[in-house]
Amino acid sequence: MVELKTDQSIDEMRAAGRVVAHALAAVREAARVGLSLAELDTVARAVLREAGAASPFLGYRPRFAPVPFPAVICASVNDAIVHGIPGPYRLRDGDLVSIDCGARLGGWVGDAAVTFTVGRPRPADLRLIETAEAALAAGIAAAVPGNRIGDIAHAVGTVCRAAGYGIPDGFAGHGIGRRMHEDPGVPNEGPPGRGMKLRPGMVLAIEPMLTAGGTDDYTCDGDGWTLRTTDGSRAAHAEHTVAITADGPRILTAP
Repeated sequence: MVELKTDQSIDEMRAAGRVVAHALAAVREAARVGLSLAELDTVARAVLREAGAASPFLGYRPRFAPVPFPAVICASVNDAIVHGIPGPYRLRDGDLVSIDCGARLGGWVGDAAVTFTVGRPRPADLRLIETAEAALAAGIAAAVPGNRIGDIAHAVGTVCRAAGYGIPDGFAGHGIGRRMHEDPGVPNEGPPGRGMKLRPGMVLAIEPMLTAGGTDDYTCDGDGWTLRTTDGSRAAHAEHTVAITADGPRILTAP
């Protein structure tokens, strides 16, 4: 069931979204060669704590997971697509890093992700990031009343496929509100004009995931969480929490 949020609820979600934006900015600023992923998680924890927010990631355990998630960010490096657990790995020159972060504040949740490079970037990585961000922008632009979920999916998928990138099969965006994952699902590819009609008050987490090798397959690490490309190619992830309003899409996790 889809819960339509009131204007006041969306404003309150925006407060949670700001915390997410601040945490992502702090992590990105702190990231440098030699720093561990666990230390980046500590940076995000400090931002959430200072804001009086909790993490919807910490302790989260969906059906597929062998253990609860142990951190407040997902930190996925190079061939890791999503759900990377931040541990002792230390960043190296040229790494491609995707950080996904959420915050719960006042009973509402925000969720966003960003991908960036550390040290000297590879041109191919910059193209991958640029495409992920363009796909996200296209999906957001399609998030208007009267459109359908399929219009968002088609917008995202068109940008990704035109650039020759893969889209991990079965992974998608989602509704969001008092819980991190709510109805409806928001695929990253599909035919336009299909699916649930978009209405003011719906809030969606739109999140393109791209693989540079062009394949849609992935494998899971032994930790039961980290998804990786099967061919070792690099991946990027971009995400915003977006409210559908009569005046157009409102990005709740913007800086």
